[in-house]
Amino acid sequence: MRKYARVSATIADLLRKRSLQFPRLLSSSPILDHPSSSSSSSSSSSMSSSSTHPVSLGTINEKVLKCEYAVRGEIVTLAQRLQEELLAKPGSHPFDEILYCNIGNPQSLGQQPITFFREVLALCDHPAILDRSETQGLFSTDAIKRAWEILDQIPGRATGAYSHSQGIKGLRDTIAAGIEARDGYPADPNDIFLTDGASPAVHIMMQLLIRSEGDGILCPIPQYPLYSASIALNGGTLVPYYLDESAGWGLEISELKKQLEAAKSKGINVRALVVINPGNPTGQVLAEDNQRQIVEFCKQEGLVLLADEVYQENIYVPDKKFHSFKKISRSMGYGNEDITLISFQSVSKGYYGECGKRGGYMEVTGFSPEIREQIYKVASVNLCSNISGQILASLVMSPPKVGDESFDSYSAEKDGILSSLARRAKALEDALNNLEGVECNKTEGAMYLFPRIYLPVKAVKAAEAANTSPDTFYCRRLLNATGIVVVPGSGFGQVPGTWHFRCTILPQEDKIPDIVSRLTEFHKQFMEEFRD
Repeated sequence: MRKYARVSATIADLLRKRSLQFPRLLSSSPILDHPSSSSSSSSSSSMSSSSTHPVSLGTINEKVLKCEYAVRGEIVTLAQRLQEELLAKPGSHPFDEILYCNIGNPQSLGQQPITFFREVLALCDHPAILDRSETQGLFSTDAIKRAWEILDQIPGRATGAYSHSQGIKGLRDTIAAGIEARDGYPADPNDIFLTDGASPAVHIMMQLLIRSEGDGILCPIPQYPLYSASIALNGGTLVPYYLDESAGWGLEISELKKQLEAAKSKGINVRALVVINPGNPTGQVLAEDNQRQIVEFCKQEGLVLLADEVYQENIYVPDKKFHSFKKISRSMGYGNEDITLISFQSVSKGYYGECGKRGGYMEVTGFSPEIREQIYKVASVNLCSNISGQILASLVMSPPKVGDESFDSYSAEKDGILSSLARRAKALEDALNNLEGVECNKTEGAMYLFPRIYLPVKAVKAAEAANTSPDTFYCRRLLNATGIVVVPGSGFGQVPGTWHFRCTILPQEDKIPDIVSRLTEFHKQFMEEFRD
């Protein structure tokens, strides 16, 4: 790896000349020490003056223009076009299918839904079949029983009607009981806000906390670009803190303190700290001691702790366990009066992967009654989250138990999915680490690998000539040659002068050898083509 390290200074010089790194990384919001270019606003203004159309790039909200979401960015757009070309003219490309490794969308890649969850959903959506004799032979008895329990909690048993804006009270009771069983500490159903996945909950909190560019949110780099996008849309400032790649993407308190002080010196009022555990896109699982340090840091600095815990079921290493930040804070003796904490959960991840059902929740603790009223007001603007997603969220937090008819099949499905994900992660990790100039940390949890690629200077210059970032250049070439879709690391953020890409571990196990083969062959040819 020393060979590639020697060219880092040269790469850094190139970056300073063209500033390719951070405009594509997080141009979605103001970032300390990385001012955004004014070129887009000037070009937009000229477009506005020359156009008679009532809506142009120069007349829409500038915050929308600044917002970016790389997970569905230009590489994915190209992939969709290539897929259309393959359908229209088979054999038109050197691959026969597009392998989407860009987004955590398990069922789109062949993962099957959990049977018990879908049985309950089906019965709730069509309650008339509950009274039919043949239903007993088609559905498990505990699914039928659970469906009746859920329907009895819904006014009029109307799953197509609006619910309370926080979600159906009985379902929030179930979720709170599940949180209490998980953590060993009480949970209040009135603290639960059911949402269409975790994303709307994040947006609600950003709307609540951000008043202007003078308000900052500490976010990890690399980060899930939902956060940079939401901060941009709400007009705030993203204050980056860098995870330590050399320490398995560790979160250092000294780095948090350094970035907080730097923000304060520039007049930024830092409101909150975002922590993603297990990590996206980095796949690390925080140690319990580290979590205690984070809680203490937030308490001392008066920061709201925004805990993204949507991958809490996705842990693949025996020496790590998931601990919610609420559990950690309560174990330290801190209650609602000591720390303000929001935990985000989603039915899209875990072993369930129900992305399209759009279910999730946030548990909000440590707010005054007056602020709780404001959170409820914002939630009520959207009336309520969808009922199927609400039901799924309750099922995820209260699955079949020992003694239930569905327990054995449920456990087999869950364990099969998680063990397969662990094998896929290991296979891809080993393959990436066998490539020249690639280093990949272990995936301890979540659904992703985030390898570092040491690109030759010639490749960096070629990217510069193509007016794109080097990692985007690599990912585009990979797609055109192999049909494999990954996301450039610049879409998530990275230390300037380093390059990465995010790859999911979600393609089915029988597809992994083909992905490894395609990637290995491409990478060898790429490195030979651009060898210095």
